[in-house]
Amino acid sequence: MVPDPFNQDISANKAVHIYFSQAVPLITYIDPESCLYLKEKKCLICQGVCKNDAIDFNQTEEKVEVNVGAIILSPGLEPFDPKVRNEYGYGKMQNVVTSMDYERLLCATGPYEGEIRRASDQKHPHKIAWIQCVGSRRVTPGDNRYCSSVCCTYTQKQVILTKDHDPEAECTIFHNDIRSYGKDFERYYQKTEQLPGIRFIRSYASIVSENPESKNVTIRYATTGDGVKEEDFDMVVLSVGLNPPADFKNLASKFGIELNEHGFCKAIPYNPMETTRPGIFVSGAFQGPSDIPESVFTASGAGSQCGELLSYRRGELAEERIYPPERDVSQEEPRIGVFVCHCGANIGRVVNVPSTVEYTLTLPHVVYAQEQLFSCATNCAKEITDVTKEKGLNRVVVAACSPRTLEPLFRDTLREAGINPYYYEMANIREHNSWVHSKEKEEATQKAKDIIRMSVARACHLEPLQEFDLPVDKTALVVGGGLAGMTCALSIANQGHEVHLVEKEPDLGGTARKLHYTLEGLDVQAYLGDLIRRVYQHPRIHVYTDAIISDASGYVGNFVTRVKSERGLTVIKHGAAVIAVGADVYKPTEYLYGKDDRVMTHLELEEQIAKGNEKVIKAESLVMIQCVGCRNEDRNYCSRICCSVSIKNALKLKELNPRMDITILFRDMRTYGFKEDYYREASEKDVKFIRYTPEDKPQVEADQEEGRPVLRISVTDLILGKRLVIDADYLALAAAVIPSATTREIAGFFKVTLSLDGFFKEAHVKLRPVEFGTDGVYLCGMAHYPKLMPETINQAYGAAGRVITLLSHDTVIASGSVCEVDENKCISCGACITACTYGAIYFFDTLEGKKARVNPVLCKGDGLCNTKCATGAIQLKHYTDEEILDQIDAAA
Repeated sequence: MVPDPFNQDISANKAVHIYFSQAVPLITYIDPESCLYLKEKKCLICQGVCKNDAIDFNQTEEKVEVNVGAIILSPGLEPFDPKVRNEYGYGKMQNVVTSMDYERLLCATGPYEGEIRRASDQKHPHKIAWIQCVGSRRVTPGDNRYCSSVCCTYTQKQVILTKDHDPEAECTIFHNDIRSYGKDFERYYQKTEQLPGIRFIRSYASIVSENPESKNVTIRYATTGDGVKEEDFDMVVLSVGLNPPADFKNLASKFGIELNEHGFCKAIPYNPMETTRPGIFVSGAFQGPSDIPESVFTASGAGSQCGELLSYRRGELAEERIYPPERDVSQEEPRIGVFVCHCGANIGRVVNVPSTVEYTLTLPHVVYAQEQLFSCATNCAKEITDVTKEKGLNRVVVAACSPRTLEPLFRDTLREAGINPYYYEMANIREHNSWVHSKEKEEATQKAKDIIRMSVARACHLEPLQEFDLPVDKTALVVGGGLAGMTCALSIANQGHEVHLVEKEPDLGGTARKLHYTLEGLDVQAYLGDLIRRVYQHPRIHVYTDAIISDASGYVGNFVTRVKSERGLTVIKHGAAVIAVGADVYKPTEYLYGKDDRVMTHLELEEQIAKGNEKVIKAESLVMIQCVGCRNEDRNYCSRICCSVSIKNALKLKELNPRMDITILFRDMRTYGFKEDYYREASEKDVKFIRYTPEDKPQVEADQEEGRPVLRISVTDLILGKRLVIDADYLALAAAVIPSATTREIAGFFKVTLSLDGFFKEAHVKLRPVEFGTDGVYLCGMAHYPKLMPETINQAYGAAGRVITLLSHDTVIASGSVCEVDENKCISCGACITACTYGAIYFFDTLEGKKARVNPVLCKGDGLCNTKCATGAIQLKHYTDEEILDQIDAAA
């Protein structure tokens, strides 16, 4: 550690806390409870020694008045404080921590610099327990009734990271239902469950005592086979739920909005981002407990709704960013700077970063190298810019993560330093190294050095490239006329842009045409009818029904799509496209579906209830079976909506016929968020819930009982340990949501990718949840993944927000990394033209015959044509043969 005069030791009362990297203080925090100046106006040592005037106790409170046309409330949330419940022992037992505390232990900036240690003796815990639903799903005083939605999955993440830290660790998760309902969450759950030394125990658990000598914690829990048991653990993690933001009542009073009974913003059923006061919108967890992707697209969606109100002011307050003049360094000897990122614990826990930095300084042409905690952080990115200027660097290598997400950010740091952004090179020492070699630290460190050496070798040959502007067509295309597509189209059109809405069916509405009511009581058909009316009446929306897309081509800002409809063939030019083709419902082949009219899907049951079918409504008994067609080998995902839909139908039937005997056979009831209230209400209304396992599924047969035809369902009750037989008049199957039949065709047209399950794959699951890797193409609704109506509306507005971000510009910047042809080497074989899936290469006539030429606007720089060219006539700029071969040579 390099000494630094600004150390927490100078604080007389230990009020200053700081984390050091090898030499650079990363962040300072002043504890107001300990600071002598804040308490007694004494000390001020820290302010005196601070070299950058970063600490100023002379600041006074200031009120600023701002005139705005709309407001977005994003106050976030507060973690549940388990101290309000003495039973958890939190704050009394040293080795009982919350999940937030544990997150800090895992973090490189945490109290033990990324190592998991017990507070009692600083030892590494080997046997760790997680208790789920702490502060959630309980009606006892001090707890919350709702499900906090995120706890099951973040616990699984912590378990996986714990096993990365200690492969021999024994991890036990005490849980109720496992609510892994999000995209790819089911696979994540299975990955966790299959790790060695992992136990998932379905039981409420209580903390009994602390061993006074070892400080181990004793947990009592129930099992189905062995009764009540007690077990000791080295550490217990409380998976705390999510509370409304602090001082939420005062916040609501100030802005004049209503809250729901749980203290979150009161939702408008048809627009969850709209508050009870016009012009004020809400995003993120203030809507209710939510994960990062939902927070991201609700933020974009709230921005889009503000845009609808304020579109007439767009651009009036914007200021163009001015970059310094670009310095010509093409004739200079390479002066390379290397920045090695810890990425928190992602890299730093596995790779010896200080040793890697020291090695990097020995490489040819490297004149500067340092480590950074998070290179993508604002202060670190600025540091790269500042160092590039100060040291006269003309090449920069950042050794961090994949360039897929952060390459534009780091290129921008070079532009800020007056260097061409293509003098930047990224060495991926996370995905290509630390993540796959987490248990081989010495080898991973050596590999990091190898990767950086190769990147430095390539950086020596980098050349300046020029990006170019492309005009943006201000029109949008929305593919899919369901709830998501129409909502998105309206939001875009309301902000002044023409929208072409294409629907394959004769009528608009999609799956929503089969829905009649929601858990919250919304009349779906009334709302849908009004939405369709507004779409048809909007002067900027052009609707094509019974339509088929025959071709799509082009690039961001300039697409051309051909549509066949009742209008004939229409060629649509547009700058952006939104894919909202929805999803289909699985047609069961099990449980007598299609063979017995009394067996129906949950959507068909809802239709019969809405029609007032007396036989169904007045039936004596009905059974519902969950997870039909999903969470299995064929479809290894949760369809997310089915549990809530079954609860909705059960409550509606109980409202119409309170004496009906309703039984729901389930694996996990995934009524996340506020839907937990309806699950509880169903239970209170005598809806019975029986859990089954995938290894022992229910059996269904048609039979007679005292001359009455019945459906006989047999299922093993895991609590009783016995096989139960239920006679039912009707059987409803919670059939899986599956990708639309048109998904693959649409994906081909717009050059976008699909997930393993066949749904559209977003560019980044958390950071870009409504965008594709293909620029200018966006997605929303169930085409992305199954979701309920409020979530669909949220994402539709989110996609609209991203579209407007593009269409509000007159131009977009195209990459300089495109292919070019050396005509002297071209033999006109056409192999490159065949290989290019973007149509970027074509023949043109010269005095020496036909030669290939690249349209740089269409070229995506995938380099496939390079591999096909027998004579080496095509080179991909920024990935030339010289750059790649030198990189390979450096690997030796």
